[in-house]
Amino acid sequence: MKASGASLGTILLRISLLILIIGLATWGAHEIRDSLNLQIRPDNEQQVHKAIMLGAVAYIGLLALPFVPGAEIGIALLAAFGAAIAPLIYICTVASMMLAFTVGRFLPIDALERLLSLLRMRRAAALVAQAAPLSGDARLAMLLDGQSGRVVRVALRHRYVAVALAINTPGNSIIGGGGGIMLLAGLSGIFSPIWTFLTVAIAVSPVPIAVIFLGLQI
Repeated sequence: MKASGASLGTILLRISLLILIIGLATWGAHEIRDSLNLQIRPDNEQQVHKAIMLGAVAYIGLLALPFVPGAEIGIALLAAFGAAIAPLIYICTVASMMLAFTVGRFLPIDALERLLSLLRMRRAAALVAQAAPLSGDARLAMLLDGQSGRVVRVALRHRYVAVALAINTPGNSIIGGGGGIMLLAGLSGIFSPIWTFLTVAIAVSPVPIAVIFLGLQI
């Protein structure tokens, strides 16, 4: 009982630290977003340039973090500077998504197993442990063979389309946001970097295209 209590205390502590980190990052995103509310004048050109660079760097970093609303910074930049900044926002969005994916590719998959075990999701942890020593193709085959649900099989077979839809789904922050989705995609080992890049490049393009060519106001 004592060991179980200590284990529960450790779990609660780790979850609290995770919530604290996400909260601080979210607060930082809001602060940066508010600081981008600048009036462009001839006498503050240097300040505007610094704000754009700060916003772009923060946008890439925060958007790549799971559960952090970094997209608000991109929206603030578009609202402040309009179509002229849209190409930069597009490039930064793609860079952020691929950063999260790349981090996931280099993380050991047993990190996911430990996280699932920590959350007491034992069946999922066992599945990850079974998949860990396999190659990407073998993992995909195992998942396809082991899933009875037709929707899951379709999603796995058309996983790039599924990722594109997940990135663009309103409210996806509850499943980790764009950064969390791409981190898990990289961690899974079943996504090709080239096809993932092309998927992301297409998936995040509608808003910048609308701003540039259709004059959409944010």
